[in-house]
Amino acid sequence: MKSEQLAVYFIAGTPNCPEPIEKVLKQAIKGGITMFQFREKGEGALTGEAKKKTALNLQFICREAGIPFIVNDDIELAVQIGADGVHIGQEDEPASMVRKKIKGGIVGVSVHTMEEFEQAIQDGADYAGTGPVYPTETKLDTRPVAGTALIRLMKKHHPEFPVVGIGGITIENAGAVIEAGADGVSVITAISRADDPAAAAAQLKKAGN
Repeated sequence: MKSEQLAVYFIAGTPNCPEPIEKVLKQAIKGGITMFQFREKGEGALTGEAKKKTALNLQFICREAGIPFIVNDDIELAVQIGADGVHIGQEDEPASMVRKKIKGGIVGVSVHTMEEFEQAIQDGADYAGTGPVYPTETKLDTRPVAGTALIRLMKKHHPEFPVVGIGGITIENAGAVIEAGADGVSVITAISRADDPAAAAAQLKKAGN
């Protein structure tokens, strides 16, 4: 994968979207997102066939737009539908194991410390998602807020390794995340709950330039 694909990384599932998720994704693509992760978690989240059907719809939208379609955690689903990759957390099996299952797809790992970051690189991850950079309400079980200091440290030790910031990122603070050295910002509500997802995505893209 190319690090520029992380520039504006939109993450969402149906519980995050007040409008149909397909509609929100299309608008976000119009605004210039560079990657999409289907993260179907939380109250009212789809399961089974309904989840798979929605994943296929979103994958089709991403394919038409030429942006990577990533599945959060659900490796089985990612393999079934031939997703472009998966994003895993610290509770999941290591990236080296996941890579064997998804055969050539993108593997992203959530990291919260330098130790976890070094381990993800060693395990063959393609990129690391680090955070929460700022306080967030989307995930209730988050680690302590890391700020941008951890991103600076990561990039100091591994300048070439792709890193994307996540957690509480808004149009107002996205610039500071990029300034710290991140290759991009990943957001959920900054786009999914925006009055105009296309405009929000465009402003986030601008903040990174």
